[in-house]
Amino acid sequence: MSASVAGRYKSRAAATQIPDKESKLNSHVQGSRAAAPERVPQVFWCRDLISTRDLGPSGVDAVLHLAGVMKSRPADFQRALTGRQIVMFFEKPSLRTRLTFESGMVSLGGSAMFVDQTHERIDAREELSDVAHNLERWVDLIVLRTFSQQTIEGMAEHAGIPVINALSDLEHPCQALADYLTLLERFGDVKDRCLAYVGDGNNVAHSLLLTCACLGSSIRLATPVGYEPDPQIVAAALEIAEETGAQIQLLTDPHEAVAGADAVYTDAWASMGQEQQAETRAKIFPPYQVNPELMAQAASHAVFMHCLPAHRGLEVTDAVIDSQQSVVFEQAENRLHVQKAILYLLMGGGDRLPARSAYA
Repeated sequence: MSASVAGRYKSRAAATQIPDKESKLNSHVQGSRAAAPERVPQVFWCRDLISTRDLGPSGVDAVLHLAGVMKSRPADFQRALTGRQIVMFFEKPSLRTRLTFESGMVSLGGSAMFVDQTHERIDAREELSDVAHNLERWVDLIVLRTFSQQTIEGMAEHAGIPVINALSDLEHPCQALADYLTLLERFGDVKDRCLAYVGDGNNVAHSLLLTCACLGSSIRLATPVGYEPDPQIVAAALEIAEETGAQIQLLTDPHEAVAGADAVYTDAWASMGQEQQAETRAKIFPPYQVNPELMAQAASHAVFMHCLPAHRGLEVTDAVIDSQQSVVFEQAENRLHVQKAILYLLMGGGDRLPARSAYA
């Protein structure tokens, strides 16, 4: 991991007075967890991961450092969450998100349950608050992959246990954390590195902006006019950047964004739920396709990144995604390690702060 991540890892957050969320389940096993390895936070100050903003710079550092430790020393954490259970509700299809959460939870000694919500919204049959109050009595943590950010925020408001945003229309925090872990592994530090994102100003772009800002790195975002990132997300990223020294540029020219960049990132032109716009977007976004000609304008050592699934021949060509510059499968692998770190920190990271009542 980078010196910047390691150096800032010891946070002052233990003094932060934020009440924790803790399940009413399995209280008899909470004292039998494996001892935390050196330099893992003994009190984690974030009770949910709804947005990268919940973490802030210190939290992003903590997750990335622990993810690196877990990746290099997986055996040390085999019993870290013994007896713990999570439930995952997904309104959208998934390959990487579902399997990395399930595999990660099992590798930590816990168990994961999956509820397919692709046929209807989570709150279609009953009030979201009622769902939350049921779940807090059965499991230790809730993972949500939803269309609406408000669904995740509502679940976190009512549930007395941690909630993780595994993707919404607004953010994809786990993905961006895995992306920056990949960049840290490749470059050793990201403070002097520039990520160029070209394409739609979507949920992934939002989380990349926020994570970059938290790490004090540099990002250039090039989108077509009318497809810019959410202004509130941009404002939040710029506010964090004032603290960390991050550099954020919003552009419309993909060539200007990519010029000399250390990494080039793109995503689908039409996200899940935007299928009806696919034909219109297919006429607007071709100048933002990442092809060998665009990649050639980046630094010679630049890597190509994509959160997957990729629409080959649209936002990226085979020649780029299958090239030696591509780190898309490293990104996918790092979803596992980042999410293990998040699960550990939210559920099992040493001493717990007093539980927050869902009825307070």
